[in-house]
Amino acid sequence: MKKLYALLTAYGNTIMLGLAAIPVGVAAGLVDSLFGRVLLELTEVRLAHPYALIPFLALAGAAIVWCMRRLGGASVKGMTLIFEAGHGVTDDIPLRLIPLAIGGTWLTHLFGGSSGREGVAVQIGGTIGHAVGKELPLKNAGRLMLIAGMAAGFAGLFRTPLAATFFAIEVLTAGVLEYRAIFPAMVAAFVASRTSGLCGLGKFTFALSGALSPTLETGARLIVLGAAFGITGGLFAWTMHRIKDGLARLFPHPLVRVLTVGACLSVLSLLCWGGRYSGVSTQLIGLAFEGKAFPWDFALKALFTIVTLSAGFLGGEVVPLFVTGATLGSVIGPLIGLPPAYAAALGCVAVFGGATNTLLGPIVIGGEIFGFAHLPYIFVACTVAYVCNGNSSIYKLQKGRF
Repeated sequence: MKKLYALLTAYGNTIMLGLAAIPVGVAAGLVDSLFGRVLLELTEVRLAHPYALIPFLALAGAAIVWCMRRLGGASVKGMTLIFEAGHGVTDDIPLRLIPLAIGGTWLTHLFGGSSGREGVAVQIGGTIGHAVGKELPLKNAGRLMLIAGMAAGFAGLFRTPLAATFFAIEVLTAGVLEYRAIFPAMVAAFVASRTSGLCGLGKFTFALSGALSPTLETGARLIVLGAAFGITGGLFAWTMHRIKDGLARLFPHPLVRVLTVGACLSVLSLLCWGGRYSGVSTQLIGLAFEGKAFPWDFALKALFTIVTLSAGFLGGEVVPLFVTGATLGSVIGPLIGLPPAYAAALGCVAVFGGATNTLLGPIVIGGEIFGFAHLPYIFVACTVAYVCNGNSSIYKLQKGRF
């Protein structure tokens, strides 16, 4: 009788978490759609007037830092706060993190900072999910719903619910899957993706035509590519932590830091073809698929993103990692006998996995973006990248697998 009661209680708790994930997904999808659509409009404005907006990047950075320090409280930690809540270090994620992170990212992109957007989406969803979870009369509900919210935030922005689910359950601790959260994470991810889609937010996708031959020669080429992508992703994460710490020592006051670095970034961005590496730079992915990316695009995009985020600007790293991987793949692929488009596609997801120290999320997002017919090759590239990334992660509080 006790076993039956325990079983029914477990199923009841799972159902409760799944039901709670529905409003989390709706809320995350709605906020993501607003955030994403405005971001696209601001990007178009910047692209139309780069020389009028990029020179003011430093002032935009000062406004971001001032608002975060004046109004943000614990929110100033951003993704670090999400990880602290996930690991039980804190039980408080202020809801004001959402508008501050959104506004700061909009300013960063409008004035030419090189950053992504998914970091904000994950923070949005994680904050909503954690707030809902704390109200549930279940053990660890706050943590489980935090993970579900992270999946919702990711899925609402990228419209890739399967990848969002796996990414959320594996990112807090590398090599460990939080299966207790997989059902609410899945529900929240699909609901958020559907909600943002109904609100007009398009899916992040690129058509990949053709296929590789399943031969030993192809396997060897994929291993070479995967190793290069893993090392690149690991170096991205390692360099980000070192530059962030270095800038903090060199410019201890956050306002001085963001003003000084922002001014330098403005000049360098304008010198680099009028802002080629500003914002998410997704146009570089298109060029990489056509084999027209510059050989140095991957390094400069990575460096601009690292310095931008280390200085105090807001945004994310995932799309810049996609760009870094795609442009690197389009350079390396032809050298080892692979089509540039195919190598670029593998680079998108494998460098992302290498930098975030995750495996399943990158593999599945490769299928959702480029087609599941290519999954065997994506699997090999991402697995090798995961092995070769030196256990590095852009998320400083991510627990390691070794």
